[in-house]
Amino acid sequence: MSEPQGSESTRKIPVLEKPDETGALGQSASAAAYEPLNTVDDEDGRQGRFWSARRVTGGVLATVLLVAAGAFLYDVVAVRAGRSALYWRTWLARQLAERPLDDTAVLVGASIAAAAGLWLIVLAATPGLRDVLPMRRTHADVRAGLHRTAAAMALRDRAMEVAGVQSVRVRVKRRKVDVRAVSHFRELDDVRADLDVTLSDGIKGLGLSRSPALSVRVARPGRKG
Repeated sequence: MSEPQGSESTRKIPVLEKPDETGALGQSASAAAYEPLNTVDDEDGRQGRFWSARRVTGGVLATVLLVAAGAFLYDVVAVRAGRSALYWRTWLARQLAERPLDDTAVLVGASIAAAAGLWLIVLAATPGLRDVLPMRRTHADVRAGLHRTAAAMALRDRAMEVAGVQSVRVRVKRRKVDVRAVSHFRELDDVRADLDVTLSDGIKGLGLSRSPALSVRVARPGRKG
């Protein structure tokens, strides 16, 4: 009897190759940026930013003016009643009369007053409330806004529904949505394409009056250790 040949009774063992550290096909990142999406059907839907009431600034300014006016009024009434003027008012009047215009103290005081006046003009001419994004107005008597943090959370939840997304960070700005995602499986281009579609629908669903641009970047997880 002949012995069985070893080559005939032995099967080849499959070898599992170690995947590349940069991911499938040697790709470590995939990114794309797009122009603002067309989410507004008519020009009447566009709304300007919300104007801030600026209660803190108005309250501080009113308090300072009230204290200064009250102090001057009290001193004027005291002088009219036969009492001598307070020391601080006589000192201030003497300093304003004796100091030249090119004096350092006068220049510093004028600079502070000019800066404060310019600050108040800027506050009066700008709307403020940068964290509130105006939404499309569907009714003439109703106007709504959406905080950027709430919009970022909504888009983040939509992005986490995409297969292959391990983690995602969304930053919503006034004119741009910046998305940084980490994918632990699937092709990065496929994950980014799904994120493009999902986030585009998510931005449309926010109902903003001005659609922001979309920037998506997908990368592999960093090496541990």
